[in-house]
Order: sequence, then structure tokens, then C-alpha cells
Amino acid sequence: MSSSNNLAVLNALDSARTQWYHVTAIVIAGMGFFTDAYDLFCISTVSKLLGRIYFYRGSGPGKLTHFANNIVIGVALVGTLSGQLVFGWLGDKLGRKKVYGITLILMVICAIFSGLSLGSSPTAVIGTLCFFRFWLGFGIGGDYPLSATIMSEYANKKTRGAFIAAVFAMQGVGIIFAGLVSMIISRIFLHFYGGPPPKIDGVFATEPEADYVWRIVLMMGALPAVLTYYWRMKMPETGRYTAIIQGNAKQAAIDMGKVMDIEIQADNDKLSQFKAANSYKLFSDEFWQRHGLHLVGTMSTWFLLDIAFYSQNLTQKDIFPVMHLTEPAKEVSALKEMFQVSRAMFVIALFGTFPGYWFTVFFIEKIGRWNIQVVGFFMMSLFMAIIGVKYDYLKESENRWTFATLYGLTFFFANFGPNSTTFVLPAELFPTRVRSTCHALSAAAGKAGAMVSAFGVQYYTQDGDSTKIKKAMLLLAFTNMLGFGCSFLLTETKGRSLEEISGEDGGGATETPATDRTTPPPPPPGHREGDWE
Repeated sequence: MSSSNNLAVLNALDSARTQWYHVTAIVIAGMGFFTDAYDLFCISTVSKLLGRIYFYRGSGPGKLTHFANNIVIGVALVGTLSGQLVFGWLGDKLGRKKVYGITLILMVICAIFSGLSLGSSPTAVIGTLCFFRFWLGFGIGGDYPLSATIMSEYANKKTRGAFIAAVFAMQGVGIIFAGLVSMIISRIFLHFYGGPPPKIDGVFATEPEADYVWRIVLMMGALPAVLTYYWRMKMPETGRYTAIIQGNAKQAAIDMGKVMDIEIQADNDKLSQFKAANSYKLFSDEFWQRHGLHLVGTMSTWFLLDIAFYSQNLTQKDIFPVMHLTEPAKEVSALKEMFQVSRAMFVIALFGTFPGYWFTVFFIEKIGRWNIQVVGFFMMSLFMAIIGVKYDYLKESENRWTFATLYGLTFFFANFGPNSTTFVLPAELFPTRVRSTCHALSAAAGKAGAMVSAFGVQYYTQDGDSTKIKKAMLLLAFTNMLGFGCSFLLTETKGRSLEEISGEDGGGATETPATDRTTPPPPPPGHREGDWE
């Protein structure tokens, strides 16, 4: 269907040249993801320290129990899943902007109080920490659907994928800073402490100052959220929400005209016809006919991807000693162990994780979302299978850099692959009135996969047992191949307007019940651009 059937404000947004406000929106939304990643992944740098402080054993370094480790790491993911569903739904009901600031407020408050977790016993301290990390995750969860939806609705159709991917790429920067900040703070305390603590029964005692270190690391997560709040509140509601959901094309034209250098006509005469053609509800028969397979595709691929992605990130601390990137716990003090874990995490993120995100940003409009996703799943599966099969060889100290390289490549192809595209595609495939909710459902499925990692896969890696780690790697290789297969439920969105993709412009992106069709039938799920004539 020709874009002439679309509303003028939507056509103007699709064809607007890239300008400064687009960059501003990327930074504002991206800083939320920077904060999200820092808060979610910094716990990996301090969890071993928590065990040394609160679970001291005379026979060896303190260590969190399996249950405590899984809860401390996984509770934020439970909160994230809950927040995604709640804020995603609210984003469609109340507007993207109205609930956008609430997520940051939650993150600021809960990051600070996570660091202030107190209690009369170790169990009480860990319980308090888990309470605040649940609500921290709840705020983080809201950022996923809202940031993706806002960026997709602001962007023009030629650069939309790159802009959404750039927002998500700030997750990579957040992971880098989680390692960097933890490394710097632990190093500062090591320097001022003046040497290793005395040994008790052959094991280093935990430095008294260590209790300050993990608290400072967690509270630092509040800083970027505070810096972003004012600018987030200055953003206008997206033109698509104002026009299509609120039914006010004139206000949409005014709002978008203020922040972007474009002239927009307020064609309210088309609005009633446009809304009437898109009044079906989520999970109605019409929604299922038009978008059901796409929703199954976005949910299943994100679920399978996050099993692997969070297993990679949350279990790094247990893999690093096997790779000989950190010393055995008995041979180092608590703060030195934290420094070594943080340093290894920083290096892997800098050379493996971070480049993958930005390769997606630069190539997504050239290669396409679908191609990047299937290649990424395949390469992740390949490298994880190699690690699993050759694990006994790779764990030898002389092969540690080969191990680190293969491990880093799994991170690279996760991010130059499905970790980025599973975030982009749900923001493009679905209609405006349910876009935030559908993205939330897809993201929540991803966090369900992350919980499988936090509460399941970690069991295989926490003890450093070679047989269990081999099984875990082969299991992750298998889940990635399932993700590869589920990607065929999806379609390429490159170069098309949001309304053309979803069928909101009357073009019928999927089969419609209309008997008088003047347009060709829709492309089947899984097609790529150029395959359908």
C-alpha cells in the first residue's frame, strides 16, 4: 500500500532526515540501558565478595551457598520480568512518556538502598539486598519496552534499526563499566589497605573494608539514572501514540514539529478511518491472524537467546578460574579476588561483548535484522559446541588464550546477532496500539530464559566441575540452534515504515478477512526482502 494512505505526521517521521534530536533520543534512552546493564551485571563482580564476608568458613574462603548465589543473582531478573509486563502494558494504556520517568526513579532509589542493605545477621543482609534488587529489576524491566518503542516511533524508516540497536548497544557500555568500576574501587581499597590480610588456617582473612566495597559498587548504579531523569522528562510523547492512540493528529504534529526540523500537516480527516482499520485488541482472532506467528517468533527467540546470553555473563566468575584468568580463591584475599574477576570481566566485555553491539548498529541497515540474527545464533552454537567438546584441552593453562578467544567470540556473535536483533524486531513488527505490550511480552520471555540461566545453568558452573561445565556448554549450543530454527517465524523489517510492516496503513501485512482485496496477499512469515513478488 502506498504511503499516501498513511497519516501525514507518520509519513513525515518516516522520511525526516537524521538530525540532532534523533541523537539526543538515542542518548536519553540509551543511558537507561547503560544503567540497566550496570545494575544487572555488577552483581557478578561482588557475589564472591559477599560469600567471603557473610559466609566465612574456617576450612576455606567463604562462599555463597548455591541457593543464596542463585537468589542474589536471579531475584533482579524476576523483578525485571514483572516490570516488563507491567510497564509494557502501561506504556500502551497511559502513554510512553507518562511512565518513562517512573522506571528511572525506581532504579535510583533501589540502587541506593541495595548498597545500604543492613541486617542483624548475614541472612538478614542478603534478604534485604534481595528485596531491593527485586524492585530494582522491576524498574529496569520497564525500560525495555518503553525505550525500544519510543526510539522506533521517533526514527525514520531508513535508520530505524540502527537507532534502536544503538540504544541497546549502551547495554554493552554498561557491562564494561560494571567491570571497570568494580575493578577501580577494589583496587583503590587494596592500595589503601596496604597489603594482604593475615592468614587464618591457611586462608586469607577478609579485609574489614570489603563490606564498603560491594555497597559502593551497587550504589554507583544510581548515578547515570539521576543524570538522565531531567532530559527524559523533557521528551514529548511520541507522535505515533498521540495521533493513533489518543486520536490527536494536530497535537502530534505540534509536538514533533517542536523537536524536529520538519513540517507536518495535521490531517485529522484521515484519522477516524485509520483508527477504525486498527481497532482490534491484543490476542483477538484478527491479531492472531495478522501477528500471531510473529509474536511466537519474537518470544521464543528471545527466550532461547537469553538462556545463553545470561549464562555467559552471570557465570563468568566461575569460568574465569578455569581459564586461569583469576587465581584460586585460597591463594588470594577477598578484594584481590574481586579485582581479578572484575578485570577479566572488563577485558572480555571490551574485546568481545562491546564490539558486537556496534557491529550490529553499523550493519543492520545493510545486512538486515533477520540475517544478523540467524548467523549470530549459528555462530554462538558453533563456538559453544567447540568449547564443550574440547573443554578438557582448553582448560589447560597453556591453552588459556585459545579458550578466552573462543569464549569472547560467543559474546561477539551474541551481540552482533540475536541479543541485539531480538530487541529490535519486536519494536517494529507490531501495531502502535499494542507495540509496547508485545515488546514487553517478548522481553519477559527473554527474562524467563535468563531465570533458567540464573537458577539452572549456574548449578553446572558454580563448583568449577569440568564435566558439568562441558554439559552446560553443549546445552547452550543446543538452545542456540533452537533459536536459529525459531527465527524462521520472523520476517525482515528493513527499509519499511512501521505501519507498512504491521499493516496499519491498510496494506494488510498479513492475511485480512476483507473480500475485496486490491493489494497482493501478504508475505509469509520467514521471508526476506526480495523473496516475495
